[in-house]
Amino acid sequence: MKKRSSVDKKTLRKDAATLAAVTAAAFIMALNTKTFVNTGGLYPGGITGLTILIQRAVQELAGFTLPFSAVNILLNVFPVYIGFRHIGKKFTAFSCVMILLNSFFTDLIPNHIITEDVLLIAIFGGIINGVAISLCLNTGATSGGTDFISIYLSEKRGMDSFDLILGFNSVILCTAGLMFGWDKALYSIIFQYASTAVLHMLYKKFQQSTMLIVTTKPHEVAQAIYDVSRHGATILEGEGSYEHCERQVVYSVVSAAQSKRVIRAVKQTDQSAFINEVKTQKLSGRFYQPKEN
Repeated sequence: MKKRSSVDKKTLRKDAATLAAVTAAAFIMALNTKTFVNTGGLYPGGITGLTILIQRAVQELAGFTLPFSAVNILLNVFPVYIGFRHIGKKFTAFSCVMILLNSFFTDLIPNHIITEDVLLIAIFGGIINGVAISLCLNTGATSGGTDFISIYLSEKRGMDSFDLILGFNSVILCTAGLMFGWDKALYSIIFQYASTAVLHMLYKKFQQSTMLIVTTKPHEVAQAIYDVSRHGATILEGEGSYEHCERQVVYSVVSAAQSKRVIRAVKQTDQSAFINEVKTQKLSGRFYQPKEN
């Protein structure tokens, strides 16, 4: 009973931390929209960019502004369905909180001009957008929209979703360019590039690292890797070129998000281990990915 209570408290603390992170990310993203994005007339990627495009198109053609929340929530209905059905209920529930809060914050926060330099807006707006999305993903949620589709294709289908998302964003930018001018569409590419660069730097779940570990305790090291990452390892026979003595090399591929913990566990197992971590460019075959809750 005591152990169960401890687990419940740990889960509750984790959920509270996720909720706090999602709330902060929603506010940051909404503030970014009402300052940098709207001032520069830019179009972020995904459902947010489509929502802004629809708002501006209706304003241009019909003379009135649709609420951001109404359009954004409606466009997220199908991605949320994919999340609940195929990814994870708790993960999707926190993502719904993110979508709702971001939508309502965007409607409530007034527009504010920080700078009118569109290049600065594109760069720093993209950086802030990437930070907000990373904050969600690293704590067990997503900003919604195409993130659901990207995770679904990566986890369930083993597909690289980059081309699909790029194509979706290209349609948004081409439509925006035709309707409102190509300069804003081109600056939006800089915005999206900066956002993606930050996201790749801060969120590493779907990136992999190759570990090559020279050790005298290969089986213990392999077990330490498995305990941390749930990934197996291959033990190779080798020979030291200087002393010409036998050495074992433990070869394993782990998530880049786990690499620091794996290295720490290996060092605790064998302090004299020689570790080489290499960024994995492409991986083919079975690779364990923990499921979202």
